[in-house]
Amino acid sequence: MDTPPATPLTVAAVQATPVPGDVAHNAAVAARLVREAADAGARLVVLPELFLCAYHPPTLHADPSADLPASAAGEIGDGRLDPLRSAARERSVVVVVGASVRHADGRRTCSAVLVDRAGNTTSAYDKQLLWGPEENALFTPGTTGATLVVDGWRLGLGICYDGCFPEHGRAAADDGAHGYLVPSGYVVGSAHRRDVYYAARALDNTMYVVFANSVGGDRDWSFNGGAAVYDPEGRPVVRAADEGEAVVVATLDPAELARVRSAHTMLRDRRELGARRTLTAF
Repeated sequence: MDTPPATPLTVAAVQATPVPGDVAHNAAVAARLVREAADAGARLVVLPELFLCAYHPPTLHADPSADLPASAAGEIGDGRLDPLRSAARERSVVVVVGASVRHADGRRTCSAVLVDRAGNTTSAYDKQLLWGPEENALFTPGTTGATLVVDGWRLGLGICYDGCFPEHGRAAADDGAHGYLVPSGYVVGSAHRRDVYYAARALDNTMYVVFANSVGGDRDWSFNGGAAVYDPEGRPVVRAADEGEAVVVATLDPAELARVRSAHTMLRDRRELGARRTLTAF
């Protein structure tokens, strides 16, 4: 847990406005943003929750073509993603992007899709903690966590509401995570919670957090951006505005990770706290 990676890793968090149900269009937008991020030095790019179909429950209820079909092994061969695969190959970057995935066993999940540097595409993680009646009506919750390894960095995967639960980020840290990647969909009016949750997950676990979010959209489903990278003490290294498309880039520094974990030893100091007692004051 206390062994840092050997080299820095430059990452990008993206915010943009996808078109509901138009996977081909959104994949092309993602490809453009991935190239922009790579040109700024990023080796890993994180895009928002459900970006490939848009976070728009009315469309997801009505249009099954918004789903990406996955094999039993999680492989996704959908040709609509070809521009994104090409961008990952051409720029030699790893991409994590949100999608609605239809699995071979019939489950529909809110997932983080991984596009590797060879353009291979897989459903890497299924959201475990679904938010509200809309998501619970649409999706089946995932049952396992996931850790992605990129250039020696162990990176826990979460999706939006997952990151509202301290135990989700802690499970990633317990698996040796140096960072936490969180494609998200925060609506207008939730900026305070958005900014507290992911800074807290970084500080709780002395790890970097990469937060991507949609921005804009229609009146009923409008999102508030704020894409950011947080350092292991919970401070924003970079943050986008609450409006407008943006790609923010930061470098995860193994020396800073080691410094913080040496100074703030919460991960080592934890212990079972035992039973509780109740006191009544009169």
